[in-house]
Amino acid sequence: MKLLHLTLVLFITSFVSAQSINQLDANGKRDGIWKKNFDGTNVLRYEGEFTHGKETGLFKFYKNIKNKAVLTATKKFNPQTNIAEVTFYGSTGKVISEGKMNGKLYIGEWKYYQKNNNNLLILEHYNLKGELEGERVVYYENGVMAEKQNYKAGVLDGEALSYSESNKLINRSHYVNGVMDGKYVVYALDGTAEVEGQFKQGQKSGIWKYYENGNLKEQKNFD
Repeated sequence: MKLLHLTLVLFITSFVSAQSINQLDANGKRDGIWKKNFDGTNVLRYEGEFTHGKETGLFKFYKNIKNKAVLTATKKFNPQTNIAEVTFYGSTGKVISEGKMNGKLYIGEWKYYQKNNNNLLILEHYNLKGELEGERVVYYENGVMAEKQNYKAGVLDGEALSYSESNKLINRSHYVNGVMDGKYVVYALDGTAEVEGQFKQGQKSGIWKYYENGNLKEQKNFD
């Protein structure tokens, strides 16, 4: 009798647990814990919790790699908004990138990491429309800054700088509404100019100077 009673308890518990997953509320909206597998498999695709159709708390998303669920992303949802704190993972479990999303839009600060270490690869910022806004910085694997650019409403706007792995400035340019416009300089590693000129609406303009070992070698007039 005790064995029969225990079997019934386990069966009922299992049945109730199964019934509490993938449920809909009275309005036909997802409610409670949901888990979905990849079609035609027993491999988990995602798991998380809904409150009357809205994602709440932590969601986990997986890839199907050789019939095994491998974590590819997590999203921690704010119950009052559509904003989620998001982390993307490589197949080894290493964090690839992290930031915030509003629906499908990237917003705020996003960080991308190097493949072979935990140093930053890219640091960028998005406005509420999901457009790049403000500084975007790219780094070498050793942590030294490689590029620094400025964006406005998703396009390059302002000064853009490039550096060598030894942190020497090698290029300076300027953009207006996504088009190169303004002073342009290429530098040698000793800090002297190799090329100097101006761009006007994406085209070379005026006198361009070319140097060798710090000495003026050639001039061209692009007007």
